[in-house]
Amino acid sequence: MNVFWREIKANRKALLIWCIGIVLFMISGMAKYEGYTTSAQSINEMMAKMPSSLKAIFGMGTFDLTTVTGYFGLLFFYLALMAAIHASMLGASIISKEERDKTAEFLFIKPVSRNKVITSKLLASVVNIVIFNLVTLASSLVMVRHYSKGEEIVGEITRLMLGMFILQLIFLFIGSAIAAVSNHPRTAPSLATGILLLTFILSIVIDMNSRIESLKYFTPFKYFDAKNLMYGPGFQTVYLILSFALIAVLSGATYAFYKNRDLHI
Repeated sequence: MNVFWREIKANRKALLIWCIGIVLFMISGMAKYEGYTTSAQSINEMMAKMPSSLKAIFGMGTFDLTTVTGYFGLLFFYLALMAAIHASMLGASIISKEERDKTAEFLFIKPVSRNKVITSKLLASVVNIVIFNLVTLASSLVMVRHYSKGEEIVGEITRLMLGMFILQLIFLFIGSAIAAVSNHPRTAPSLATGILLLTFILSIVIDMNSRIESLKYFTPFKYFDAKNLMYGPGFQTVYLILSFALIAVLSGATYAFYKNRDLHI
């Protein structure tokens, strides 16, 4: 039995549904951009009058929605959220599913170590988020280029997708670590999603109130902020160090806790 291919096969339908959803989101989202360009002045006037708190909630920030890059920056706010939800749920469910589905006894009587099982599951998860990311990249490039009118957008979109991939890895390992620690396998995906939503809400609150900007280190959504990647300093060293440190600690916790826990069979 090859655990890696077993997990690839088991998750292919869910991945396909997510990818179709992303493509449809990009098609519908960019279709609305055409409407914005026909009334550029009124859109900018409306944005100027909109309270900063409302702009933060909807991810509008300082983007110029009449430019294709500015509009895609807004869409990225939602793309990153969807990618993180997919990754956290995948990480939690792929680790907890054996106990949840009562198949742990069948899997672990085979001549294979727990570490090898975890490695195969995590590799399958990474393949899933790579495919998710590439589909998002491809659909973004196709749809944005269709409306770009010659504006160069490949570099900006590629940077955003790279940032999103690291964000996906963080939440994938948050999910897997929670599943490895939790004694209630059915609740692991919900707990992972709950943590994700808390960090997402925190990122919005920080945008609404600059006095708590120091809390940005506690939410991965601020590590790869669209406006910084597109118009600002790009990838910042401190956030990259934090990201890879989180990934290392969480992946280590996944192995350590799962290896030593009593499985519910």
